[in-house]
Amino acid sequence: MTDRRHISSGSPFESAAGYSRALVDGHWCFVSGTTGYDYATMTMPDDVETQTRNALATIDRTLAEAGFERAHIVRARYAITDAGLVDRVFPILGAFFAGIQPAATMTVTGLIRPEMKIEIDVTAKKG
Repeated sequence: MTDRRHISSGSPFESAAGYSRALVDGHWCFVSGTTGYDYATMTMPDDVETQTRNALATIDRTLAEAGFERAHIVRARYAITDAGLVDRVFPILGAFFAGIQPAATMTVTGLIRPEMKIEIDVTAKKG
């Protein structure tokens, strides 16, 4: 049997929708789609750059709590609400993933709240 545990960020969305911020299963960590909320205040900044940085900071904290590091990320998926935002988020993503270069996909789509401009999920693997 593998070691399976759930990681929570304390977001009310997790209990409302029945998911975990992350699921650790053995050598794998699956981090759920993460938006730019400041979970301390439950506020969403207006600009996509701050939303992106907030989401990545939440992902970093989640990985650390799960016993993983950024360098363990093997897959990243990004959903943005407007293709015009790509040039604003690429430098932030490029800096965050420098030296890691996981397999990645970006899609343009609607998100569940109008204030959300980006959502990021990652998969990490040890060993």
